[in-house]
Amino acid sequence: MKPAGPNHWCEAIYDVKAAELLLYGRALGLSHCEAEDVLQEIFLTLMEKPLPPARPEHYCVRSYRNQALNYRRSLWRRLTRELEAIRWFEKSPGESPAELAAMRCLAELPVDQREVIVLKFWHHYTFEEIAELLEASPNTVAGRYRYGLQKIKARLEGIKYEQDAPTPDRIVCLEAAPAGRGA
Repeated sequence: MKPAGPNHWCEAIYDVKAAELLLYGRALGLSHCEAEDVLQEIFLTLMEKPLPPARPEHYCVRSYRNQALNYRRSLWRRLTRELEAIRWFEKSPGESPAELAAMRCLAELPVDQREVIVLKFWHHYTFEEIAELLEASPNTVAGRYRYGLQKIKARLEGIKYEQDAPTPDRIVCLEAAPAGRGA
């Protein structure tokens, strides 16, 4: 049960968005530790607010993005990030070859395409919501998404897995979003 204190709304947003924001930070080029630092800074700031913003989840993602971009501007952090670029995702022993290949392809995309794909898949944002967040047009966002998925699909097509069916049929998440919903 959530506490009835003045910041219970903030705790509820944290429960819903924290893991997604950490992944988003990774997509923006932060290390896992840097992504956690930005997450903590954002929620410390949110807890100081007497009332929740009008759109708390949107505000949280937008604030996280701004803080993450500011965080990346430091020269020392840039050097650290470049050294850690080899380990863009934290590996776990149970990851399949398909998961590792998909993560590698995602990590190799340009930041603007990777950012849109993460916001679309893991945050379930529409193209309009992503466009508003990134201050870009929905068509630009949809193009980044489409081109990013095309690059991932092209890289994965020739890879053989231990599965019986061909790769494109098995990796359903790489299908394009249906037209009409956020396009």
